[in-house]
Amino acid sequence: MKIVSIQVGLPKAIEFRGRTITTGIFKNPVNGPVLVEATNLRGDKQADLTVHGGIDKAVYGYSLDAYSWWQQERPQDELQPGAFGENLTIDSLHEDQIFVGDTFEVGTAVLQAVQPRLPCYKLGIKFNDKSVVRTFMESGRPGVYFRVLKVGTIEAGDEFKLTDSDQVKVSILKLFSLYSRTEVDRKELANILQNQALATDMREQLTKLLDKL
Repeated sequence: MKIVSIQVGLPKAIEFRGRTITTGIFKNPVNGPVLVEATNLRGDKQADLTVHGGIDKAVYGYSLDAYSWWQQERPQDELQPGAFGENLTIDSLHEDQIFVGDTFEVGTAVLQAVQPRLPCYKLGIKFNDKSVVRTFMESGRPGVYFRVLKVGTIEAGDEFKLTDSDQVKVSILKLFSLYSRTEVDRKELANILQNQALATDMREQLTKLLDKL
């Protein structure tokens, strides 16, 4: 795993179907070293902090090799790194092989894989097509949100060096799949909740779901 491109962006107001919406999904590439701070990259912000950003969604990574799938699905779009609002475009980020709690040294920073991205309507705004949200959920390529365990600098070309993992193996893809299933196994869900690195918001959601089963 290696960083191909780094993107940042500040929230901006856009007009969409008669409404003014503020979003930080539009990212632009930056060159050279970039400081990874506790809740975002330097120069990057999120608009709605109730669902975006924060410690458990500090840095969003998406895989470059997923772009070929998307290009077949959406040949009308010119897809460049950052198209999905990701901070880090990574050459090969396979969500079925990345586990919640996997910890990586990247440049001088330390990042921990925490959760998949669950897209909101603003992805549809970016593509001017609300159906892209459903396609994203069906793609099996949600990307990965990282928690920052150590502030540092990163730049394109830096490799992800795995240094630690949680004992309870929960892949990012498995976690993502829970949100598209009609049925969830109680035992499986209880096991997932044993993972110590699970994001706080997801832990709360899954705990409530377990209580209902």
